[in-house]
Amino acid sequence: MSWAVADAVDYKGSPADPSKTGGWVPAALVLGIELCERLSTMGIAVNLVTYLVGTMHLPSATSANIVTEFMGTSFLLCLLGGFLADTFLGRYKTIAIFAAVQTLGTGMLAMVTKLRQLRPRPCKATATHTCEQASGFQMGVLYIALYLIALGTGGLKSSVSGFGTDQFDENDEKEKTQMAYFFSRFFFFISLGTLMAVTVLVYIQDEIGRSVGYGICSVTMFMAIIIFLAGTKRYRYKKSSGSPIVHIFQVIVAAIKKRKMDLPYNVGMLYEDTPEASRIHHTEQFHFLDKAAIVAEGDFEAGSTPNPWKLCSVTSVEEVKMVARLLPIWATTIIFWTTYAQMITFSVEQATTMERSIGRFQIPAGSLTVFFVSAILITLAVYDRLIMPLWKKWKGKPGFTNLQRMAIGLVLSIVGMAAAALVERKRLSVARAVGLTTATLPVSVFLLIPQFFLVGAGEAFIYTGQLDFFITKSPKGMKTMSTGLFLTTLSLGFFVSSFLVAVVKKVTGSKGGGGWLADNINRGRLDLFYGLLAILSIINLVIYLICAVGYKPKKPKAGIQMETYVKGSSAEEKC
Repeated sequence: MSWAVADAVDYKGSPADPSKTGGWVPAALVLGIELCERLSTMGIAVNLVTYLVGTMHLPSATSANIVTEFMGTSFLLCLLGGFLADTFLGRYKTIAIFAAVQTLGTGMLAMVTKLRQLRPRPCKATATHTCEQASGFQMGVLYIALYLIALGTGGLKSSVSGFGTDQFDENDEKEKTQMAYFFSRFFFFISLGTLMAVTVLVYIQDEIGRSVGYGICSVTMFMAIIIFLAGTKRYRYKKSSGSPIVHIFQVIVAAIKKRKMDLPYNVGMLYEDTPEASRIHHTEQFHFLDKAAIVAEGDFEAGSTPNPWKLCSVTSVEEVKMVARLLPIWATTIIFWTTYAQMITFSVEQATTMERSIGRFQIPAGSLTVFFVSAILITLAVYDRLIMPLWKKWKGKPGFTNLQRMAIGLVLSIVGMAAAALVERKRLSVARAVGLTTATLPVSVFLLIPQFFLVGAGEAFIYTGQLDFFITKSPKGMKTMSTGLFLTTLSLGFFVSSFLVAVVKKVTGSKGGGGWLADNINRGRLDLFYGLLAILSIINLVIYLICAVGYKPKKPKAGIQMETYVKGSSAEEKC
């Protein structure tokens, strides 16, 4: 059936007809659900710290950690969503199920913020009076709602981009071009959803009511699910080849079991059963893993089928090696997302103490992140329309490499944290001059724009660089897992932020809630915390540059003879 799309089926399980399935229409439905997911998640995250401090009466450091842990868990759960999609559910069912979970979570959050019994009595803290904090029960109900949303976000986000690209055939030149546009539009829709969240949704939360804002999130997600399900007959579905995580553990377990065995002098004696067209040739690195491909007695079940926990092919081993080579770059990009976390926590809290009025209109503190999103959109436009053409004329290449883009993002985050420290020093000097208990300081909130803009521009470079790097440098069969690996840098960045806040709070704090990260930020030294992040980022940048220079995908030696062990016999084949 030459008219069918390779490796894809329709909703009935029959080979997918390209004239009736896939293309831009179903891909647009996938983009729609991603737009609503970003609207919900970011609409909650960017303004949550003001609710925790102002309504639940929690200390600023505690509130910041709750937000970063919520966001970190959301991205960490992408690994769970990817595992379920690859192993059991498939991407379509994973999206539908976890989108419903997120809808349930946002609906519950709307109810939590509406009921008076689920928040402490209104109170205004003073120098002599401390407000009553939310009770354990009130915080417990809030946590259930937040982590339902985190679960939905993680499961949904793990499969959206993959299911969107499933709608295009890589073997068709026209559809392959459309797929490239899909990636750019996917990131555009992420930014658009975030922009709507930090402007319209945050304004509704502050001026009309939290419950109304979160209720809108729930309703839009429900509508997105209905629209998504309406495209069921038009989607293309890819059959799962099993979980890449399981494959990785199989190679590691097999190598450990054979750790005392010696590798053959001729790598052609290692086991290989992958079809010639799909093979990855042996490379001279991570030799310990090669032991997983040594043929030993008892490796075959029923005489012909190898036990994957005892014997793995050279290609399987090389796939794990490819993932291992990604890890140094993966580890050295985590710190960027730690600085990013400050933009939706402490920077928003800074904004609450500054003059935010334009005439009679008061800008919601959470809406300051609009400059962050604007920086992303402006940077992408300048890069596509100006930098790329100039770079192509000068260097003959269509733009910066993925490693160069990540380096630029790290540099911009360092400058952003330095700018944040200087602005905070200015804000603190004003606070000391007019009084530390002054609710609104006579200093313009627009002084925060440089730090938002610099870190936002950095995200435009590092996000696209990371996504490109982890997808193009990973094994073909592990694209979903590599996307999840990329998203874990965001997750760990948020968790590192929580860890640093906890350490700084313990080392510099006092019983009265003082220290660098004091309960009242006018009494703290947030500028020193930002300076600490800038120093850590500089150290990380040096390590990143060493790793980036050392990153070279290993090429196989020419002329190596490989031997394929099939059904108990061996035959020599040239690679």
